Amino acid sequence: MFSSALHRRTGARRQSLGLMLVVAVFAGAMLARLAVLQLVQGAHYRDLSDENRIRLMARNPIRGRLLDRHGQVLATSRLTYSLYIQPRQVSAQQWPGLRDRLAALLSIPVSDLDRRRQEGANAEGFRIVLASRLKPEQVLRFREQASSLKGAEVDSDVLRSYPNGSLAAHVLGYTSGITEEEYAQLEAKGYRIRDRVGRSGVEKVYESILRGEWGGQQVEVNASGQVQRILGDKPAKPGKDLRLTLDLELQRTAEKALNGVRKGAIVAMDPQSGAILALASRPTFDPNLFSDGPTTQQWSDLNRPDAPLLNRAFRGFPPASTFKIVTTIAALESGLFQPDSKVLTTNSFCYAGLCYGDHGAHGMIGFPLALAVSSNTFYYRVGLRLGPEHLFAAARRMGYGQSSGIELVDEDSPGLMGDRAWKKEVLAEPWTPVDSITSAIGQGALQVTPMQMARLYAAVANGGWLVTPHLVERPTKRTWIGLKPSTLAVLRRGLRMVVTEGTARLLNEPQLPAVAGKTGTGEDPPRPDHAWFGGYAPAGKPTLVIVAFGENSGGYGGTVAAPMVKALMTTWFRANRTSKT
Repeated sequence: MFSSALHRRTGARRQSLGLMLVVAVFAGAMLARLAVLQLVQGAHYRDLSDENRIRLMARNPIRGRLLDRHGQVLATSRLTYSLYIQPRQVSAQQWPGLRDRLAALLSIPVSDLDRRRQEGANAEGFRIVLASRLKPEQVLRFREQASSLKGAEVDSDVLRSYPNGSLAAHVLGYTSGITEEEYAQLEAKGYRIRDRVGRSGVEKVYESILRGEWGGQQVEVNASGQVQRILGDKPAKPGKDLRLTLDLELQRTAEKALNGVRKGAIVAMDPQSGAILALASRPTFDPNLFSDGPTTQQWSDLNRPDAPLLNRAFRGFPPASTFKIVTTIAALESGLFQPDSKVLTTNSFCYAGLCYGDHGAHGMIGFPLALAVSSNTFYYRVGLRLGPEHLFAAARRMGYGQSSGIELVDEDSPGLMGDRAWKKEVLAEPWTPVDSITSAIGQGALQVTPMQMARLYAAVANGGWLVTPHLVERPTKRTWIGLKPSTLAVLRRGLRMVVTEGTARLLNEPQLPAVAGKTGTGEDPPRPDHAWFGGYAPAGKPTLVIVAFGENSGGYGGTVAAPMVKALMTTWFRANRTSKT
């Protein structure tokens, strides 16, 4: 009996010890776990706790404005509201219910919400835009119901606005939302997934100046997501305004002047500094389309065959008779001809069994009159004697065959100089005298951009300096090309005679200062001809150079392009009251 009691006591003691051991093990495990949580992973869980308690509310930077030379606004920013969903908070099963509530609440078609959600899907879980440009009443209705619309949010955004629509679109460019690939590269530079970046024109070139820096508030919220207090505040830093060299009134005139052609370009420039006063290209586009994102139909229209997004001021075209200025420079600078040299002009010119017509025979004439009447047979004979070396050396000296140096480097084109080396390499053919004949009047394998042509006229106007065109005032290069004074005198006399008694008498108007320039009509079979006019004024002390171009416009330079130039000169000299000398 005693042993039995002892046995029971021993068993109870063992059970107690076992239980204590179990409790000790669990307690030790708990203590160890607490130690790990507190000591090893404490910082991590504190961060998670702060994430639940502390919110970062980003503030968009306001993009800098683009202004014309007088401070008038060309591009600014506007506030808009968009509807988003956070895809990681809305499962496929939850989406139909949320979608239907949003559709009813905000009067948005269910199909639109489904389409935008599907189009915006991404592996990274970035939020998806379901609707843009919400009306104030839509924003108010959403915010009244926001607490029950988990995964959806309405947020403000700052979009680019171009108050003048398509005016100067090719110069200003446009902005659009950053892509996921770009974000991966630009995040380190302070960009956010909601950022917008310049895609073309000045918007792209001066992105770093215009964009500004993000700011935001660090706030503490309660379990319901309501803000309790502000822990930190960093104001967004706006981008800097950028004043361009463009003149808004002259730009408007240039855009209106191009209404007479389906495709074309106009460049107006200060011949002394290279400042661009107007630059227009037709057809054009409205950069506001890219702020909200173009529709499928709008995008299709922007990519139609006549290429509205293409800046034709930087595209090469046959220069036609405007190239006779270069041929004149080559002739006089080579020493093969003198300022008073005379060359025979006839109704046609035949060489190697081929005959080339002209629009008039004037007998033996000099360079000024040859420019004025745009005699082809005069320049056929000059080109044949010069040969390609002199001809293309003069063209390159005047900036042809090279980029202009303007800020829009992605668009700036060198054109084409189809000289002896080019023909051998590309066509595998030798140069012939016939090539010299056709090149001398600007019809060979030559392509010159309106911007390059503006530089040529500026060099004649300013006394022999090749300027660097620019859209923002900055130190720019001026290259002395060293033309003989006698060469400049012949050119200036001939270009003035083009207006007073030649192919551009339309510009010989008393309300305008003395204008000098040259017409050109470029063949482009089987399509209609191109029309050119380039010139400057006042002829005695030039302050304005203008080149106007009509692509496949038909007609002549004097009837199609010269009226465009007249419109711009009327606007400019009326506004600036420049002396008519």
